[in-house]
Amino acid sequence: MREQPVNWPLSRREWLSRSAAGFGMVGLSSMLSQEQVARAESALSDQPLTPKPSHFAPKAKHLVFLFMNGGPSHVDTFDPKPELEKQAGKSGPGGKYMPSPFKFYKRGDSGLEMSDLYPHLGECADDLCVIRSMYTSTPNHEPGLLMMNSGTQQPTRPCLGSWLTYGLGTENQNLPGFVVLCPGKPTVGPALWSNSFLPGIYQGTHINNGQLDPKKVISHINNANLSPNGQRRLLDLMQRMNREHLNDRPQDAQLEARIQSLEMAYRMQFEAQEAFDISRETETTRKQYGPGQFADGCLIARRLIERGVRIVQVFYGGGQPWDAHGDIQDHVRDAKQSDQAIAAFIRDLKSRGLFDDTLILWGGEFGRTPTAQGSKGRDHHATGFSVWLAGGGTKGGMAYGATDDLGVKAVDKRMSVHDLHATMLHLLGIDHTKLTFRYSGRDFRLTDVHGEVAHDIIA
Repeated sequence: MREQPVNWPLSRREWLSRSAAGFGMVGLSSMLSQEQVARAESALSDQPLTPKPSHFAPKAKHLVFLFMNGGPSHVDTFDPKPELEKQAGKSGPGGKYMPSPFKFYKRGDSGLEMSDLYPHLGECADDLCVIRSMYTSTPNHEPGLLMMNSGTQQPTRPCLGSWLTYGLGTENQNLPGFVVLCPGKPTVGPALWSNSFLPGIYQGTHINNGQLDPKKVISHINNANLSPNGQRRLLDLMQRMNREHLNDRPQDAQLEARIQSLEMAYRMQFEAQEAFDISRETETTRKQYGPGQFADGCLIARRLIERGVRIVQVFYGGGQPWDAHGDIQDHVRDAKQSDQAIAAFIRDLKSRGLFDDTLILWGGEFGRTPTAQGSKGRDHHATGFSVWLAGGGTKGGMAYGATDDLGVKAVDKRMSVHDLHATMLHLLGIDHTKLTFRYSGRDFRLTDVHGEVAHDIIA
């Protein structure tokens, strides 16, 4: 019998089926459960971003992650430590204790203590749930960034946004379900919004919000030579050819991702230009958010949430701007460029009836030491730091957990990154132990084998 010609490259599945009389495929088939087959069929469907039912009634429908990359200091922002004044100059872990140069005040009806770095946000104190007992594994940027974004220090695993869109889909099929706004590239870069082994359609769509002319931001999806109808006919032809090609390579995830991305790019032409065009906002609204790239990012985030995008991540900047090794006074610059915008974002969501449906997370990859680095700076710190949540079913005007009197380590109601992720998924209607994907012979999940939901912060 004449052998059929082999078209290279072959997928692993094809190679197994053609090698050793197909016995390799027999072994592979025995490893595949019906659940895996169903998952694969779902992932390769024409509409993988279609909204999917949650495990239970959600408190929130959307997530906005305001990422302060570089690591803001907890003892200078949301975790007052008067004991540092008494211990100033005395030896501590890694240096001498340095009190905060910033003043703390009780804000709002709740009396939540915050530093004067955030005067505008202080007016929203009753909306904030400050978690003062965070801790993470390693005080280095790369593993810290990966842990906060994907629940593991190992590159590259699916990030929070990819898990969410995989589990829940998104409301607007003409926009990506997961958008990342970052002016440039943060430390680690695209691995922070990677889909990894999840289907490619769940990868974050990175938009450089340092270039806000919508024609420049997404110019690559425009076709100046064909009408929309002409594009549709051309795309239909291309997609039929791609599908025929995919039939010979049923497990080619990259090809399937390309097919889906072409569809998304076509649909984005009709809505993305308008969604990213903040010049359509009133002058009053623009002034409320203030100037700057981060302010523009927050305003775009509101426009995207308003249009049904599931998760938006707004990086404060490229690189690691909050990394105040030399002088903690650098936090004045970073707070000033983010304070007004964050407060405006919260008020804007509330005025539009979106605050209760939108979970907001503010934080970095870790905190900073209560001891000095050099004479005025602070080093990385992983054993105790702060983040805050707002909206989306959380209790406002409260501080949850605590570090010790000097801010060295979390001691009360300690919350790991896995606990934070589990709690956020719970607020979005997901049981974190059931959001799994089988890959390389085992079930993976965002929280690995860890994670406890902090029910005390849920309204």
